[in-house]
Amino acid sequence: MNLRSTSVFTSAGAFAAVLLAATSVAAAEKKCDPGASDTEIKIGQTVPHSGPGSLYGVLGRVGEAYFQMLNEKGGINGRKVKFLTLDDSYSSPKAVEATRRLVEQEEVLALYGSLGTAPQTAVHKYLNSKKVPQLLLNTGASKWNDPKNFKWTMAGLPLYPTEARILAKHVVSVKPDAKIAILYQNDDFGRDFLGPFKKVLEEAGGRAKVVAEASYDLTEPTIDSQMINLSKSGADVFYNITTGKATSQSIRKVAELGWKPLQLLSAGSTGRSILNAAGIENATGIVAIRYSKEVGVPRFENDPDVKAFEEFRQKYLPNVDKDNTIAYAGYGQVVTMAEILRRCGDNLTRENVLKQATSLKGFHSPYFLDGIEYSYTSDDYTPMKTLYISTFNGKDWDISDKPVTE
Repeated sequence: MNLRSTSVFTSAGAFAAVLLAATSVAAAEKKCDPGASDTEIKIGQTVPHSGPGSLYGVLGRVGEAYFQMLNEKGGINGRKVKFLTLDDSYSSPKAVEATRRLVEQEEVLALYGSLGTAPQTAVHKYLNSKKVPQLLLNTGASKWNDPKNFKWTMAGLPLYPTEARILAKHVVSVKPDAKIAILYQNDDFGRDFLGPFKKVLEEAGGRAKVVAEASYDLTEPTIDSQMINLSKSGADVFYNITTGKATSQSIRKVAELGWKPLQLLSAGSTGRSILNAAGIENATGIVAIRYSKEVGVPRFENDPDVKAFEEFRQKYLPNVDKDNTIAYAGYGQVVTMAEILRRCGDNLTRENVLKQATSLKGFHSPYFLDGIEYSYTSDDYTPMKTLYISTFNGKDWDISDKPVTE
């Protein structure tokens, strides 16, 4: 027997076994679902690039520009990102059509930053049945926090109940014996704000009480009669759960009636166009939550994150106004999505994308105020639980020194 030959064969066999094991480990570590490969990651979203909500189309343009910038620098973990932002015109049928195209034809790995409660509700069950991540949604409806039944869907904005609880805590702290009048939109949006607010009052001992409430439907041309009745209730706090023209009408009516309550307003209704329509002077003293910085204002012009966005905007989006806060919000979200993909490493499965998204607790988006971080966990999809209280001074919002946790 040739001992040397046996040794060679044994060594060769051992080497082959080691090589096979190493290859198996590498294969186990490098995994890709549809939408990912060794060279590319494909993701998508739907937002209104046309129609009455087209001002939100800038979210998509910011995403395109940011991934272009990353790709010029080598991409994410050596892969180029192909980002598809499709127009849904803020229409549920069009959102369904566009989402199906992204999933079935384009075969994206995940979706992020899509906009609107109604359009995203229309594709909610579909995306979960397909096990496609629906991340960082631009809507704060409470339904997005349901990891048990819809684990593939996560909001990107403060949830409406979170906002409501923090506003209620503020009332209890500044007016412990408050008499509260409430106007709310008669739909899921209104109820998301109403129930949690009342529950905090009860838990605080019930000294602050709701003495009157009224609802309105979006089809109503005016809310004057509701406002007149609420003003007669003797309330010294007005909780205004409205949107759009109803917000402008209600703020103006408070002033016309000579009513001087502490006014609480949902953050989504604090836009300058809404306040201007109400009469900017009538909005003085309104209280709302705040979690984000602003661009194009002196207060934040030296903030490192704002300066980084401004450099990015000048180079890649010079046609976007420097004070476009929607664009800055989109920047914060695309930075977050890129961080999720970076954390995935070479394991680019949809399951791992979701795992990394639900592990973002502690991550600070460049859009957030200092002290605000994502709070997601695998069994609680609340995007953030700490927010600031802000008060409108007639020109700008004064932000509280310390954030408040729900």
